[in-house]
Amino acid sequence: MVAQVKTVLVVDDEPAIVRVVRDYLEAAGFTVLTAGDGEAALQTAHRSRPDLVILDLSLPRMDGLDVARALRRDGEVPIIMLTARTEEADRVAGLELGADDYVTKPFSAREIVARVRAVLRRAQAMRAHDEIVSAGDIVLDVPRMEAAVGGHPVALTPSEFQLLLHMARQPGRVFTRAQLLDALHGVAVDSYERAIDAHIKNLRRKIETDPGAPRHLQTVFGVGYRLAEAAS
Repeated sequence: MVAQVKTVLVVDDEPAIVRVVRDYLEAAGFTVLTAGDGEAALQTAHRSRPDLVILDLSLPRMDGLDVARALRRDGEVPIIMLTARTEEADRVAGLELGADDYVTKPFSAREIVARVRAVLRRAQAMRAHDEIVSAGDIVLDVPRMEAAVGGHPVALTPSEFQLLLHMARQPGRVFTRAQLLDALHGVAVDSYERAIDAHIKNLRRKIETDPGAPRHLQTVFGVGYRLAEAAS
């Protein structure tokens, strides 16, 4: 069976960056679409339905965070953020909107290709096993990437699903941020461990009755997080 060629949408207003990223991705076997501003990015995404979006946060006409927010309203396409910003709040804001990964400029084009492959592999892996994973009243249908809490469906991004699945396989176990980050990427990468906090915050908004007093995703202060063995 011939593997389906994946399509990546690269969104950046710097032509030199777009050209380099496009060339490396095409050499790696991807189909590449490009957009130079936020409005064009959304139009292209709606029309072509890419498998992944590489999105610069600093864009003309529409901020990258607004583009990410609109993409999330429209579906669960994986998003890798590009940013030259050094402020922690910018990266966390993007992750809270559901971005799957981020790369800080300046970056290696080879790194971009590796990140794209890792994120797509992670999303595909979620559909590769015929199994149902349960932890308390949380039920995860792995091949369909569907989640339910207390019998009610919950829409999760690929990264959120993978993170919850990893903890649901070992409820009660305490995971450090580094362990959870490794579980998300599946490869050793220089990423920001506090990004896990943003993903946990997103998950709590979606699966907890009261995110301020979580009964599923518990913080173990000074260590990391664990998924309760059963709802209390």
